[in-house]
Amino acid sequence: MSDAPTSSLQPAVRTEVLRQSWSVGVATGAYGVSFGALAVAAGLDVWQAQALSALMFTGGSQFAFVGIIAAGGLAAAPAAIATAALLGLRNGLYAIQNALYLGVRGPRRIAAAQLTIDESTAVGIAQDAVPAKRLGFWHTGMAVFVFWNLATLAGALLGNALGDPRRFGLDAAAAAAFCALLWPRLRSRDAVATAVLAAFIAALSSPFVPAGVPVILAALAALVVGLGVRGPRGESPRSDGHGHLVGEDPLP
Repeated sequence: MSDAPTSSLQPAVRTEVLRQSWSVGVATGAYGVSFGALAVAAGLDVWQAQALSALMFTGGSQFAFVGIIAAGGLAAAPAAIATAALLGLRNGLYAIQNALYLGVRGPRRIAAAQLTIDESTAVGIAQDAVPAKRLGFWHTGMAVFVFWNLATLAGALLGNALGDPRRFGLDAAAAAAFCALLWPRLRSRDAVATAVLAAFIAALSSPFVPAGVPVILAALAALVVGLGVRGPRGESPRSDGHGHLVGEDPLP
């Protein structure tokens, strides 16, 4: 893939991508307060909670880890690690998609791996042009990292003095921002079919499988829909260069 510098973006496009990136960063990072408070309540000290946010840096896995530790103590550490790792597998699926437009090598590849999370992937793929995708990925990843770690520290230091963060709506902020980014992408019947099938798979499997598995199973929806729209001899439909398939049936 050719190198497409972000400086080539129109000022208005660049401003909009940065607005999305840092808005998502603030909304997601704020919920780190809850993680910090839950981590110290589970028996971790401030620095252990901070290390999880800085090194693990994937919210769902972190919450799963401290939740199991809180319920079973250190004896539950193997189960906590296994559950956190299972939830983290989704980031590997994101990396496959992100690699198509990031084109990074060396130390930047390591940094990209660390910043590959739900939000950076969502903002990145929501853009039309490669420079915008790259700008969205990097700025969202950095924004979430900064605010998530600052909020974790605040939550760990203040602990139970904050009360239940859910009463402030912080638990829904990240999910709302994620949905707001993806909703405009549902511009074709194929996209809607993928979203509906993914939601159905996740809802159906959630009561019966461990945490993290529904997310992985839901990702198979894209494969199912993708195979259904392949050409008569197995060729993938052509793209118009803007993320849309040539000949796809747009929604009215």
